[in-house]
Amino acid sequence: MAEDEASGAGAGDSVTEVGSQSWLSRLLGSLIGVLIGFLLVPGAGIGLWWNEGRAVQTARSLAEGEGAVVEVGANPVESANQGRLVHVTGPTSVAGPLRDGEFGVAVEALRLVRKVEMYQWKETKEEETRNRIGGGQDTVTTYKYAKGWYDEAIESQRFREPRNHANPAMPYRNSESVQPSARLGVFTIPQVLLGSLDDDRRLALDEATVDRMGRTLRRPARLVDGVVFAGGDPLTPQVGDLRIGFTYAPVQTVSVIAAQSGSELAPYQTRAGDRLHMIVAGNVPAAAMFKAAEDANTALTWILRGVGALVMFIGFALVLRPLSVLASLLPLLGDIVGAGTGLVSLTLTALLAPIVIAVAWLAYRPIVGIAILSVGLIVAFAFGRLSHRRAAGGAVPAATAAPNPVSR
Repeated sequence: MAEDEASGAGAGDSVTEVGSQSWLSRLLGSLIGVLIGFLLVPGAGIGLWWNEGRAVQTARSLAEGEGAVVEVGANPVESANQGRLVHVTGPTSVAGPLRDGEFGVAVEALRLVRKVEMYQWKETKEEETRNRIGGGQDTVTTYKYAKGWYDEAIESQRFREPRNHANPAMPYRNSESVQPSARLGVFTIPQVLLGSLDDDRRLALDEATVDRMGRTLRRPARLVDGVVFAGGDPLTPQVGDLRIGFTYAPVQTVSVIAAQSGSELAPYQTRAGDRLHMIVAGNVPAAAMFKAAEDANTALTWILRGVGALVMFIGFALVLRPLSVLASLLPLLGDIVGAGTGLVSLTLTALLAPIVIAVAWLAYRPIVGIAILSVGLIVAFAFGRLSHRRAAGGAVPAATAAPNPVSR
């Protein structure tokens, strides 16, 4: 069983605890970890398989869309293009300004975003483990507390040491308003499409708006670096002080790729299974928009591959962890076995993850699948050779250079 001992707080900004765990308790915990590992490994494989299917489907949808898209003007609506994927560029128009209901800030824009930050305490945790002879382990945990600006409420009641680190309730939150009836020529732009437009700019606020916001907040307010600071001294903020700023996407020329559905620019359903719906600021050719979407798909695919491989590695490490715990009756031996199981976990991941990826791709793009499988085999072979060399090179010195505990 684990035994926790609080060793005190330092100047109210940190708390250190020492937890002790017996060898038997660690062994039982590692056996539970084996069960979790047996779930993580196949789960990671399923995730990798799904990601490859998603990537191929998206790539096919983009290729299909790029081959089917037609250029149309913003005026008039041509019935011959009904249901087709169109690329249209032109200036936008709106029926009226967007307004922040709580602070009365208004601007003629496609989207208005309010960002609220509050000066709060935040807890971070650092752990250091120390192995003992006999397989026990001490864990030194330090909880540190620091103040900073955060746009999400931090629940201080969940802190390890909530005393003197209390955060008040956050009175206002982030919000976003999107034009309900923006138009591109004669076409209506759906709100969901406007919400994905990546072209926010800082909204300049005048003194009258700042004064009105101060009255709403019921505290002194001033403009500091383009945002409203509500509190005492902005150079020495206190917990609970607020910073509120606004950004907006201006009414401007945009380029859209979508299905022409009457006078609306709606999502386009591809035969591959995706729905194409893209918007960017400025006069951007369709080819450039598809290229950006392809690059984004590639980046997301590699990110998810990395996440899947990491989860698989953690799963293998959990499955093999009882070996290092068993060996930790002698701390040095436990460290050696732990390093070995880590290398084995890495080797297994380097072998299995590319196999899953390659098999998924073989169904769609055999040449690419064979290439990925070959790379995985080469990497796994290299790790295996490295492990073998380390084991062979370290066996003799370990025996001849072992310290004599009696002579000390």
